[in-house]
Amino acid sequence: MPTTEDVRGALLGVIDPELGDNVVDLGMVRDVAVGTDGFVTVTIALTVAGCPLQKQLRADIDGKVGAVPGVSGVAVRMGEMDAGEKAALMARARAKAQDRGIITDIPATTRILAVASGKGGVGKSSVTANLAVSLALRGLTVGVLDADIWGFSLPRMLGVEGQVVGEDRKMVPIQQPVGEGRLKVLSMGLIGGAAEDQAIMWRGLILNRAVQHFLEDVRWGELDYLLIDMPPGTGDVQMGLARMLPRADMVIVTTPALAAQKVAARAADMARRGYLRVAGVVENMTAFRCDHGEEYPLFGSGGGERLANELGVPLLGQVPIEPAVARGGDEGRPAALGAGPAAGAFHDIAARIVLEVAPLVELTGCTARMLDNIERAVAPKAR
Repeated sequence: MPTTEDVRGALLGVIDPELGDNVVDLGMVRDVAVGTDGFVTVTIALTVAGCPLQKQLRADIDGKVGAVPGVSGVAVRMGEMDAGEKAALMARARAKAQDRGIITDIPATTRILAVASGKGGVGKSSVTANLAVSLALRGLTVGVLDADIWGFSLPRMLGVEGQVVGEDRKMVPIQQPVGEGRLKVLSMGLIGGAAEDQAIMWRGLILNRAVQHFLEDVRWGELDYLLIDMPPGTGDVQMGLARMLPRADMVIVTTPALAAQKVAARAADMARRGYLRVAGVVENMTAFRCDHGEEYPLFGSGGGERLANELGVPLLGQVPIEPAVARGGDEGRPAALGAGPAAGAFHDIAARIVLEVAPLVELTGCTARMLDNIERAVAPKAR
């Protein structure tokens, strides 16, 4: 059975998008009740009655708490803060503005999706590249962070060339237009001196620090989605990202094989131990269809659906084996830019992400007017 501590731990991953802090530390969680049947009731105090952000907060709470093992259901009750609670929230927000552990340029409204797998070879980077293109084709601005420091491949897959430059001591991602949208790409492969065929022999602590630089020292600017291509497995980088980006959601990539499904489950377990929401599963290399219409499940069948059912999350889509995907990755022209079954699958997954799984957040003013007061409070210290 889940405990109230388990639930409060999960709520640490629910971030007020205007104040950039979690609802527990902001004092917004008034009560957590866990029934004998595993049903959880969370009572939240909002800064303003009828706050327009309550729908987003409700969805995030449901997703984070619902992912805790043993939780059978979630109910969220909303109330309004009294004067004392609002004063305490302001004090917390002011302190956070003065002294933050991790400060990033990622906008509060950006939806962050970490694309992960339990092991290499399942096409995780290919899925990341094609999903980024599919989202950009919808007119969105999409950041792509290649956190697979050892095995970076996204510059080639996306056809991005050049070197990242600095501006006011911040790295500026390389931008590339895609249809009505655009990509902003950052990778070790775009940093001066990093050759595509040269080994990067860094140990865990240095790798984690490099990823932290990719988060803290980057001028992302306007951003609708940020896709993070995670390294395979459950090591230092993955645990570090869970700590540094608690508002990220995880998308798990697997192939249909049972063995791949079981390994992918470890990545999902790591995410949940770090209180990250698993947004869904993508099954890659589903089957090969020959010219006369016959399908051949070369890597087995059913792994994606089994994993999604096991985790209690949606199967976002199944991407068939298609030569255009591999060819597009080699040539820097992702399959999602063209037509075909694989391109259609990526477009459908992108649509589910935008419309159902991780829709964009609109800031409409629950705590926005407090932000001016916070900025005025900390401005004299900044000078």
